[in-house]
Amino acid sequence: MKVGMNLLLWTAAANESHVPLLKDIKSWGFDGVELPMFALDGSPWKDLSKALDDIGLGRTVVAVLPGDTNLIGENAAERQAALDFIKGCVDKSVELGAETVAGPIYSPVGRLVGRGPTDQEKDWAVEGLKAAAKHAEGSGVALSVEPLNRFETYFLNAEADAVELIKRIDSKAAGILYDTFHANIEEKGVADAIKTGGNLINHVHISANDRATPGEDHVHWADTFATLKSIGYDGWLTIEAFGAWLPELTGATCIWRKMAPSEEHVARNGLKFIKESWLA
Repeated sequence: MKVGMNLLLWTAAANESHVPLLKDIKSWGFDGVELPMFALDGSPWKDLSKALDDIGLGRTVVAVLPGDTNLIGENAAERQAALDFIKGCVDKSVELGAETVAGPIYSPVGRLVGRGPTDQEKDWAVEGLKAAAKHAEGSGVALSVEPLNRFETYFLNAEADAVELIKRIDSKAAGILYDTFHANIEEKGVADAIKTGGNLINHVHISANDRATPGEDHVHWADTFATLKSIGYDGWLTIEAFGAWLPELTGATCIWRKMAPSEEHVARNGLKFIKESWLA
């Protein structure tokens, strides 16, 4: 098990100015960081790779589709643009030295159409993600597809639906991102959801129900950690937290008030909670 820290608590586009922060994150005891990749040229990936190597931090990537792309859209050009973006994320992740591209890489976050997913949309998602996974195979980078809650997407909300999607993609380079925040809203039970995902879960976001400090909230953490261990999960447990101090994300996360004393409080206390819980 490795514990990571998502940089979205501080920035939507990391660069050399964040090296002191990266050194702090290492000193706090994290094994790695998760870098936002909202644009293919959003960060100096090769320079960050060297800095992270020097500091001794592993890395993963979190990505979302730009608003003018859509893997499940009716417009073929939008579907192709989405596929090109995902492939680009894989290529940039190779430059960065990241293991995983995680996120809701099927439709832009917040796109709601007043209905549930159609069979055609599911077919388009399989077609696009199968092509993206084929591109990722052999690169050392895995895709981790994230179900979101119903208020952020209509397409993929529950673990069972994610399992169906990933089984149809049928690639070792594609798996499921299990996010405790979204599961807390959508699933009937934490343990059953994790067991349903099983060995298809290849990445985990540790996210409090209020998007602040894990352990200072009401997520069913004991069941979460116990069930992850029971299925043999041994990958990244990455804290994903947001704050009202990051303007790029307040509209998407709808966080309008300060949720924690500081970013450092979220990171250090969250890390302590994860380590103590995993060893319990």
